[in-house]
Amino acid sequence: MKKKALVVGSGIAGIAASIRLAVKGFDVEVFESNAYPGGKLSELLIQGYRFDAGPSLFTLPEQVAELFRLAGQKTEDHFEYLKLDVACHYFWEDGKKLKAWADLNRFAEEVETKLGEPAGHIREALQRSAFIYDHLAPLFMHRSLHKFGTWTNPQALKSYLKMGKLGIFSTMNKANERQFQHPKLVQLFNRYATYNGSNPYETPATLNIIPHLEFNIGAFFPKKGMHDITMSLYKLAESLGVHFHFNARVEEILVENGKAVGVLVQGKEIKSDILVNNMDMVNAYKTILRKQKQPKLLLDQPKSSSALIFYWGIKKNFPELDLHNILFSEDYKTEFDHIFNKGSIYSDPTVYINITSVYKADDAPAGCMNWFTMINVPNNKGQNWDELIAEARRNIISKISRILKTDLEPLIEVEEILDPRTIESKTSSAQGALYGNSSNNKFAAFLRHANFSSDIKNLYFCGGSVHPGGGIPLSLLSAKIMTELVS
Repeated sequence: MKKKALVVGSGIAGIAASIRLAVKGFDVEVFESNAYPGGKLSELLIQGYRFDAGPSLFTLPEQVAELFRLAGQKTEDHFEYLKLDVACHYFWEDGKKLKAWADLNRFAEEVETKLGEPAGHIREALQRSAFIYDHLAPLFMHRSLHKFGTWTNPQALKSYLKMGKLGIFSTMNKANERQFQHPKLVQLFNRYATYNGSNPYETPATLNIIPHLEFNIGAFFPKKGMHDITMSLYKLAESLGVHFHFNARVEEILVENGKAVGVLVQGKEIKSDILVNNMDMVNAYKTILRKQKQPKLLLDQPKSSSALIFYWGIKKNFPELDLHNILFSEDYKTEFDHIFNKGSIYSDPTVYINITSVYKADDAPAGCMNWFTMINVPNNKGQNWDELIAEARRNIISKISRILKTDLEPLIEVEEILDPRTIESKTSSAQGALYGNSSNNKFAAFLRHANFSSDIKNLYFCGGSVHPGGGIPLSLLSAKIMTELVS
């Protein structure tokens, strides 16, 4: 008889965990409080426009492909994606523009031509990023940090000798200031701190690992949109016999004699051999694990930044815009000071615009574009969000209008808003933080919850709020690490 596994939450890590457990021979059921799978990786359909609701950057596609391979399927039969020629378009108020070409030499030449920064500096920075990745990825991304064997394997011992070169003792900003002459290029590379909701002026320079993913490996786009990551893996899980329960909020993880034995859903006890929590770790302990010992040190850690997103249907085509676009603030340091220290939104925020209709034309009506317009904001501490959102909206529209030299307001024919409050209510993310605990100190990697419980046998954790971190690739890797711990 098969062992039974229950998964709480159908975020991308929960779906990946269900696939891996099914392949491993478990009978798997997933309980999701929403009416749909995917958590943050969902979609919106509004009056002829389609929007990917959450994560918009796709890197390390091999983490998705591995799940199909494990199930004996060919990825291309179920999920198709393409590599981007341009990772991002960058805009500044003074009229400067940059295209971050996927071709490293072309990008380096673009930087030298547009900013006067020696092309060699780009090559050196990305070589350094690759060096950090080669030494830290096997240790921090692919293994549990909470098992003794991780720290005694040959790869770890090799990395200890390189600690001084891995950015642990510097901040991202300081490292980038040493690397580049032009402040705009420092700002561009500081932006990668936002990929896990951090502050480049505080987070360790080890996060300069991120450009390696985007440039040396590549940025990609699923041909049916980001939501297809969710749907293709959801269908794969179902084909393996995984059973999903929607609108099924777990009320409690049942623990008997120090062992997880099932869940309580709508007053009914459902028993299992193992239990996997894909819900945000902080909110899980506050709700479904409220009767259990609380890991206070981890729960009390500062949380990552959140986001304010405007889903705009724009009744005009802007040929100068691509899939990923950044309109930079004139004062980046002040912007981050507002986010992390003042708990507010700077009057000149950096604006990110994701437009999938550039590659997937049916995401918007003819002659129109679907703008996922986002700024980084503080997590929810009870601010007056209605007031902050109204002011931010005015500032964002004003900034875009200046840089694109157009009056944007009359072009907005569809609008939906997602803010830290609704992020928390829809995805159970504590304080609406996008990436769980903050990474604004050198010990942050060690202050994430393990992929297993040290107090409750047969209880495991996956998702962006636990090791190794937030974002699609790390969430998928959390499911991999977790499943490898299951016996």
